[in-house]
Amino acid sequence: MTQTKFMDPFTIWKDMYEKTEETWSDIIQESMKKETFSQGLGQTLNNHLQNTEMISGITESYLKQLNIPTRDEIASLATLVINLEEKVDDLQDNISEELVNNQTSKDIKALKDSVSHLDLKLDQIIEAMTDKKKVPANKGK
Repeated sequence: MTQTKFMDPFTIWKDMYEKTEETWSDIIQESMKKETFSQGLGQTLNNHLQNTEMISGITESYLKQLNIPTRDEIASLATLVINLEEKVDDLQDNISEELVNNQTSKDIKALKDSVSHLDLKLDQIIEAMTDKKKVPANKGK
């Protein structure tokens, strides 16, 4: 039996890649070091920036005509809502603290009233006791 050898396209491609890769890498590296490459890349970036700004402006004017908010307007609104939520939370905290303080003040006032009432009763008891002590002393005379 004879074995025939078929050409494998992947092996051919791999060999070609290995032989040309270093050469192309050197050529590309050299061209990237040149001033003209930097200038061309800078010009490409400037063109891209101009196109992006133009498209952004056109999109914004289109959205305004349709009365649809832009991304910046929605982001601004979201910031306002978040700030409002924080203020509401602060108000809730302040109200809760005030209610606790108000309840504490009511409790303190109630305790003061109770103590005053007890003082009055104690004064009445002391007065009654002194009156009892004075009465027998007066009867004996």
